[in-house]
Amino acid sequence: MPSLTANSEGAICSPQHRYAPGSLRHSPATHANTAYIVGGLYGNVFALREIMRMQQAESAHGHSLTLVFNGDHNWFDIDAASFEEINMTVLKHTAICGNVECSIAAPEDLGCGCDYPDYVNPQVVDWSNEIMTQLRHTASYFPDIVRQLGELPMSRILCVGEQRIAIVHGDAESLSGWSFAAECLSSVAASCSGDLPSSQLTPERDIDKFFKEADVLAFASSHTCLPHVRDFSVDGSQRLIINNGAAGMANFVGTTHGVITRISIDPTPPPDSLYGVTIGGVRFDALPVHFDAPTWIDHFARVWPAGTPAHRSYFDRIQHGPKYALEQAVSGSVSLASEKHVG
Repeated sequence: MPSLTANSEGAICSPQHRYAPGSLRHSPATHANTAYIVGGLYGNVFALREIMRMQQAESAHGHSLTLVFNGDHNWFDIDAASFEEINMTVLKHTAICGNVECSIAAPEDLGCGCDYPDYVNPQVVDWSNEIMTQLRHTASYFPDIVRQLGELPMSRILCVGEQRIAIVHGDAESLSGWSFAAECLSSVAASCSGDLPSSQLTPERDIDKFFKEADVLAFASSHTCLPHVRDFSVDGSQRLIINNGAAGMANFVGTTHGVITRISIDPTPPPDSLYGVTIGGVRFDALPVHFDAPTWIDHFARVWPAGTPAHRSYFDRIQHGPKYALEQAVSGSVSLASEKHVG
């Protein structure tokens, strides 16, 4: 564990966040032909509006599209107007809670509930806990929304065609787990905070166990802020873990767009796909969310001015992207859309 400070709760996993992989078999089910998995919106109303526009555009082309929000749709939205718009919109759709929503709904302030691994700088943990304190203050003016956030499940099953996909926030064992983080699925240079990981990759025996006990074709997650996808062979069958990173924040160096996961029975790759693969008759793609970045940056700087915890922790990434390249987001047999052999 890192050196713990007075606000160290964000580095501690709450027992209430944990569950057995087998319990995912009994999660609430949603049926869809095509779905967007929207994780890590992080209070970006402009990203949410763009995702709604994307949904409408697909619907206009004959795709019946379901929105599934898989946690942390709140974070930077400490202004009342953003908090209300985001939650009132999300709660009309299929959703699960992230650690942020669980912390908002908790009866006492126990920090952000991020369960940061020990290689993340403790300062990042402290800043996250401070952000959560301010977000909880905003949420206190919306008790009905807080109640509804507290009632969200920790996981869902998405049935696409004949296939079952587990929709989680963290990983197969915890709402705030990091087993599906980019640096735990493949050897990448750094974590979401830029700190060098010291942990080992998630053992493939654990991956095998997760798929067998949950009985799913794929896991779709978020939580750990960097997008990544990798396929695995389980009992001779191809399976997939796809983490969309952040829908409401920059994901790659030199960019400002968000990323969501699109899952569909249609095997045709979307024209704007960043990377993707077809497994078990289901198509998985990472799509960019090209929200109005200049307006978002200006809004963020007004709500979180220089010196505030969110500005210190995130403003550089929001403007310039993390030190993480698009090529680092794919592994196994998954291909970038620019490659001829895209799956």
